[in-house]
Amino acid sequence: MVSVTRSEFGELSMRAGTVEKFWLQSDLLRVDIISWGCTITALEVKDGQSRASAVVLGFAKLDGILQKQPYFGAVVGKVANGIAKGTFTLDGKECKLAINNRPNSLLGGIRRFDNVPWTPQVLSNGIHFSQVSADSEEGYPGELKVWVPYTLDGEELVVSYKAQASQTTPVNLINLFFNLESQGSPNILVYDHEVTIEYDAFLPVDETLIPSGEVGPVQGTAFDLGKPVELEKHLEEFRINGFDHTVCIWREGRKFLSLLKGLHHEDPILMI
Repeated sequence: MVSVTRSEFGELSMRAGTVEKFWLQSDLLRVDIISWGCTITALEVKDGQSRASAVVLGFAKLDGILQKQPYFGAVVGKVANGIAKGTFTLDGKECKLAINNRPNSLLGGIRRFDNVPWTPQVLSNGIHFSQVSADSEEGYPGELKVWVPYTLDGEELVVSYKAQASQTTPVNLINLFFNLESQGSPNILVYDHEVTIEYDAFLPVDETLIPSGEVGPVQGTAFDLGKPVELEKHLEEFRINGFDHTVCIWREGRKFLSLLKGLHHEDPILMI
């Protein structure tokens, strides 16, 4: 049985409207999601002893979310990666994007999906958010409609993404960030997490974290995570601060890309 509770989370300035919070509760999970940025602000999971642990970082008040922060819990896009110099060519036409991480466009530009209000619809087992981005907004061609339902199914939080564009346009949506330690843990930066990720190659990046165009092998490198490694020891062994790369996965002859993202600072951290 899932319950959905709706309440006010905060007021936007300049009479821009109200941000709502939706509290989804099942026997094993509780998740709080707000309409600003389609953002998860809290997620509690019960362990084998029925003890609830908070496993995401978030803000209890709207002011913290509106300040500059690393996209905690938000849906990010239109493109959840960096685009070199904010320019790409599509169908022979050059598209120029908003620059928000000089010299590149990062995670969708200035009016990103994490930085706008979404329209909510309450479901019997969750909440369904929608968003419309106008043609040429942030420089991307075509009107883009996006739907993101959050639902509870047994012991799972299910997040889905659907996008429909009026023209051919790049779209790559993700939700940032999750952590396997409970909030308040001394190991909140995932140093003692044991990590296993199976993939076939990675894309080396330049000094601005844009893929160089090469495809790098993982065997014998810091990116070889096919067997369990303790993150802190692994980073120290290879003398790196973290990962902020695209990884390549081949399955049944098809190539898939996923993001291995990290924060840019002196502390090593792993985000997927």
